Amino acid sequence: MRPETEAELVDVILGAAGPLLVRGGGTRTIGRALGEVLETGGLSGVELYEPGALTLVVRAGTPLAEVEAVLAGDRQRLAFEPPDLRGLLGREGASTIGGVVAANASGPRRVQVGACRDALLGVRFVDGAGNVVKNGGRVMKNVTGYDLVKLMAGSQGTLGVLSEVSFKVQALPEAEATLVVEGLDDVAGLAVLRKALGSPFDISGAAREGGRSLIRVEGMAGSVTYRVGQLRALLAADVTVVEGAESADLWRRVRDVEAFAGRKGDVWRLAVVPTAAADVVAAEAGEAVWDWGGGLVWLLVAEGRAEAVRDAVAGRGHATLIRGEGTPVFPPEAAEVAALAGGLRDRFDPRNILNRGMMG
Repeated sequence: MRPETEAELVDVILGAAGPLLVRGGGTRTIGRALGEVLETGGLSGVELYEPGALTLVVRAGTPLAEVEAVLAGDRQRLAFEPPDLRGLLGREGASTIGGVVAANASGPRRVQVGACRDALLGVRFVDGAGNVVKNGGRVMKNVTGYDLVKLMAGSQGTLGVLSEVSFKVQALPEAEATLVVEGLDDVAGLAVLRKALGSPFDISGAAREGGRSLIRVEGMAGSVTYRVGQLRALLAADVTVVEGAESADLWRRVRDVEAFAGRKGDVWRLAVVPTAAADVVAAEAGEAVWDWGGGLVWLLVAEGRAEAVRDAVAGRGHATLIRGEGTPVFPPEAAEVAALAGGLRDRFDPRNILNRGMMG
């Protein structure tokens, strides 16, 4: 099923006789949901773009690449840097902007500008009862009822099927540069990232990959040059600086977790206390790509290590299985959280037909 209007989407949901598997481009889907496939790619197109107001309104099935091309034409971008996980997950197809929102997919710049949900201004969606729901608007303000804009980001299609999303976008910077620090072990390398993030020099990326610590700054050319110099002095380490396209390639590799693409093993996404990141990885003896100053760890381990991985992060964060088989994908919820989540699903999907089992 591939509705091309919001009204058709309502009819599909109202007429569903069983579970629906909601799919955008299918490039980042995880979880165990089953059902008849409901594709959102027919809901495509830019509804409104006002470069001067840094505002974009777009239908949810629009390919991410199309959105990025429209913005690039006016030297603008989605600030939260959505990752492309097709290589990591072995997928084809085209990611949709609705899928990005449903997954709250956010890249390295989250340390500076926040996640996808923080750039969202408004959403339209059809819930499991066939109701069209609109929340938010074209300004960053929301004062009544549920904050559905934030709630829908990361809900994995379990509360409703997005039909339209609106964003605050960002101008492309004049320059970017990355300080590359080599020769440090993981503990010292992560400490360098935290030191940079604690500085006043407006870091837009802090990651560690392939034995290198990477620190990115962006903005006006003069400002970037000044901040690079100040960070060199602050870090007191052996630093190499790369700029422009070379810098962008480094961050694309981190963003898309290219180091693990095509390699055997399970891939976990760990959200942890940054100061515990090195210990968690050492406990599992896996290979890691660290982002967000160590707060996000992409971990490659042997298959079947679910219990050990979750034990390693217990009390220090949580673990989500991004690529692998045979275990619940998402971490167990505390009883209070499970009750709240269940109540929301009962409210927005009383028939339990939307991506049933996705969050299990």
